[in-house]
Amino acid sequence: MTDPFFTRRKFLRTVILGGAIAPTVPSFVNRTFAALDGVAASSFTPVTGRDDTILVVMQLAGGNDGLNTVIPFADDAYFKARPGLAIPADKVRRLDDYCGLHPSLENLGALLGEGQASIVQGVGYPNPNRSHFRATEIWHTASDADKNEAYGWLGRYCDAACAGEDPSAGIAIGDQVPQALRSESGKSVAIGAPQDYQFQDGMNPAPMETDDDASAPAGGSIDMLFGASDPDVNVADFLQRTALDAVASSSKVQDILRKSHRGADYPATDLGRRLQLVARLIGGGMPSRVYYVSLGGFDTHANQAGAHDRQLSVFDQAVGAFCRDMKAQGNFDRVMLLTFSEFGRRVAQNASGGTDHGAAAPLFLFGGALKGGLLGKHPSLSKLERGDLVHHTDFRSVYATLLEQWLKTPSAPVLGRNFGRLPLLRG
Repeated sequence: MTDPFFTRRKFLRTVILGGAIAPTVPSFVNRTFAALDGVAASSFTPVTGRDDTILVVMQLAGGNDGLNTVIPFADDAYFKARPGLAIPADKVRRLDDYCGLHPSLENLGALLGEGQASIVQGVGYPNPNRSHFRATEIWHTASDADKNEAYGWLGRYCDAACAGEDPSAGIAIGDQVPQALRSESGKSVAIGAPQDYQFQDGMNPAPMETDDDASAPAGGSIDMLFGASDPDVNVADFLQRTALDAVASSSKVQDILRKSHRGADYPATDLGRRLQLVARLIGGGMPSRVYYVSLGGFDTHANQAGAHDRQLSVFDQAVGAFCRDMKAQGNFDRVMLLTFSEFGRRVAQNASGGTDHGAAAPLFLFGGALKGGLLGKHPSLSKLERGDLVHHTDFRSVYATLLEQWLKTPSAPVLGRNFGRLPLLRG
């Protein structure tokens, strides 16, 4: 039997949020919320992304092969494990006497040389999960491998540190709000593209969004799509909240984009367009503190050579353009870009010319406030666990460092407990 609440919910989401939200909205929505303008305006947080630090988070969805990204060219075990996939040592962009970058990562190499990028090596967590959906959920929620959390770490940050009723404290560039931005208060929205302004409220996100440069697995459940507490939600309250989010956010974004200017030249890829939109929102004074984008296509089980090279090139060119744009705006010192992937790949190549789901992998950061360079040792290729690299840095230590030293908020209430901080930032 069809759940009547689910049907009403789906209908309301279709009416208010489905497809593209036009620059104008039904008059009843404007009338409904005109009386609320004074209340909402009086409760906005005084510290926003307009005048403080900003965090941009990028997922390399599908499980990026970290071993062919930060390459241990001086280790014979690398070439023995990957006779058909190893990058020749003379093509590696050397960082030190042991490891270097994939040849496609020209911009990352230049930023590292300037001290404006960092690579945290050997990142993971205890008891790693090799399911795309579950591993992504762990990274998005900062949960332990054996626990489930309803809300994302960025969503919990918005609840803890972004006061007021602004529905766009966090913005995802894409058709769906990722679980990382899911929050109790619903302070995050998704923007599909500048021309169509699709919005969804962060209380009720859809499953993981994937980039169409190349597909990546997505998954979800009814609970993840619409929230486990839906039966207790009043439909009128939901309509009111959703309409408020859509009106406030679409109006704000339109105003920002009218006033902002196109900066650096971006590559004509989905990731390039998404990062360009983030840059225009930042440059135009959007008050959001966190942004989320993703690039799919990293699930390289077969025929990895070529496909992985292309995705790393898409990543590198878009990130290079974004960093140039931030510098031109004068915002590079107050914007931090963090990348992650739900897991790395196995050390040994498989029989299909690809690599299977693994565990530990490198994590990248970009920004003018970084110390820059390599952090931590490359994981050992001789001391493996079930064929995987063993992590030595918990990803939540990276989160804790950024929360406390970059976003200036206590990390324990967001992450559930204290994690060690890393020496990522200058000063």
